[in-house]
Amino acid sequence: MEQVIPGVRGAAFPGAGNATLEWWQQGGKWFSYGGHAIFSRMAGQGDPLVLLHGFPTASWDWSRLWPMLVQHHSLFTLDMLGFGFSDKPALYDYSIEDQADLFEGWIAGLGLKNVSLFAHDYGCSVAQELLARDQEGLLPFAITRVGFLNGALFPEVHSPLLIQKLLGSPLGGLISRGLTRRTFERNFRRLFSHENPPSQKDMDDFWHLLTYNNGRGILHNLIHFMEERRCHRNRWVGALQKAGQPMRLISGVADPVSGSAMARRYRELVPNADVVSLRNVGHYPHFEAAGEVYRAWRDFCKQPE
Repeated sequence: MEQVIPGVRGAAFPGAGNATLEWWQQGGKWFSYGGHAIFSRMAGQGDPLVLLHGFPTASWDWSRLWPMLVQHHSLFTLDMLGFGFSDKPALYDYSIEDQADLFEGWIAGLGLKNVSLFAHDYGCSVAQELLARDQEGLLPFAITRVGFLNGALFPEVHSPLLIQKLLGSPLGGLISRGLTRRTFERNFRRLFSHENPPSQKDMDDFWHLLTYNNGRGILHNLIHFMEERRCHRNRWVGALQKAGQPMRLISGVADPVSGSAMARRYRELVPNADVVSLRNVGHYPHFEAAGEVYRAWRDFCKQPE
């Protein structure tokens, strides 16, 4: 099953694109995970939906989609450890499994019995690990359905940027600590389509989130997730292939990192693959084309479980 939708900028959709980063932070709450402060946001009523962000950004990525989704869902999101407004300890063994532990404990602590997951980039790997645990009967809650946005679900077709490769190299620590605003912007803008580039204000916000709490100094530690994806490839791809829940991939096909090649691989390996392709949309569909992503998600939710 595949749909192709022309992408439009998220701010064109009523209610989207008006939030400020300050508003986002002020509306959040912090909780403790292993002695570290984790930033979270919750709002709305309805079916619980957990939003998982990507690397190297934060839950703020969902801000344009938030006012749309909150009309139908109880929304839950957080900045994972090492990201955004959450703590970023320098000496920490960051891993996808640990971030999955964070989400599992948080969801269980909130008393939620059934949740849907909507994940982007790094968050897709966390969602895959949660799916694997669900299939092993290890979760204290049920996963109802899962949506994926431009993540490296299949490491063999992932095309990381040069800066990502350098961060994962023996020089990663130096690259991370020496990252300049100019280098960040040049590389980050490449992830967006030509039709939907981020504004300078957007770049200010992304840079602020990255550098908050000395975030630059740990990028080389976080980037180990690329190796984790290779090491756990069979487990996490198997979780997709064995999933009993409805799943949908919403793919910005202009993404140079996890775009059209990832969508093709998804159709090849996932039974009854449900893919929505967004033309002229890059690596951040929920930021570039929030209205189209919202409609694709709402259509997905109308399908029987």
